[in-house]
Amino acid sequence: MKYKKRDKALILLADGTIFYGKSVGGKEGTSFGEICFNTGMTGYQEIFTDPSYYGQLMVTTNAHIGNYGANNEEVESDSIKIAGLICRNFSYEYSRVNADFSLEEFLNKHNLLAISDVDTRALVSYIRDNGAMNAVISTDVDNIEGLKKQLADVPNMNGLELASKVSTKEPYYFGNENATYKIAALDIGIKTNILRNFAERDAYIKVFPYNTSFEEMQAWSPDGYFLSNGPGDPEPLQEAQTLAKEVLERNLPLFGICLGHQVIALANGISTYKMHNGHRGINHPVKNLVTGNGEITSQNHGFAINREDTENHPDIEITHVHLNDDTVAGIKMKNKNCFSVQYHPEASPGPHDASYLFDQFMENIKNE
Repeated sequence: MKYKKRDKALILLADGTIFYGKSVGGKEGTSFGEICFNTGMTGYQEIFTDPSYYGQLMVTTNAHIGNYGANNEEVESDSIKIAGLICRNFSYEYSRVNADFSLEEFLNKHNLLAISDVDTRALVSYIRDNGAMNAVISTDVDNIEGLKKQLADVPNMNGLELASKVSTKEPYYFGNENATYKIAALDIGIKTNILRNFAERDAYIKVFPYNTSFEEMQAWSPDGYFLSNGPGDPEPLQEAQTLAKEVLERNLPLFGICLGHQVIALANGISTYKMHNGHRGINHPVKNLVTGNGEITSQNHGFAINREDTENHPDIEITHVHLNDDTVAGIKMKNKNCFSVQYHPEASPGPHDASYLFDQFMENIKNE
């Protein structure tokens, strides 16, 4: 094992709190974003490439990151989307048969700044108490006042539109063009495994940019419409909300996940809000109120829909609730062919308890 130079590094939170660590691989630099944490014990490569994490500094609660390397298949987009990585122990060596390269090589390929040797237990505890906030990670440890000034100019996640930063620029296709069903998917931060799940269910998917109109989607004559997950605040996504309203007016099959779920709520006049911490991990307990079954789910969101608004809406039924804090985790419309969830049934990483939701959507399409 080669000796690696470990430069000093720091994490500076918006409230002035500082945590110290060391840079991974001797990489120098500075990166800004909203700090958050993920409680998953595995799946770090999928997490880092999830577009929903765009603009966020990721703290991993698992003590060891990088021990099983990385490969070309376990990605959810074409690049790393987090703004920076913060971990306790970073493994430069790895032992895994199907790893293509080390995690260090993967991070270097995408020019990502990472910091290790951080007391992540103390950092996560602090974030839990004080909430997600903007932060900076840097190897410029002697320039704290300068970093504070730069950090003050970083926009808050509340009200921030980020879907345009991660959405495809041009429409593209996924799956077998001879499949029985066609699904038009709005990309506001879509994960690849969502597309795989649709393709496995005899669907051909056309993925559209975040600002696509209903008329453009309708021209392809799809059998169903899907609104994807994604980063940022849902409220600025006016074009996506208009699209949802157009689909709902025609009572066409509509399914939304996470950010797409929030867009559907907003299209129905249900407000959203920024959560204190958000839900990020692969073991979040959800109760299906329709079946009474419990589900262990993969989640990643910092915004949620207003429960009181949802309960008071005459055409909306709450179908799922998060058992940790009783937030709304799923809804369906009583008078429309539409449902959505605030978590990730496609997993990757995470359990597959909720994969039935893809079957449910396909049944909705078949019965149309």
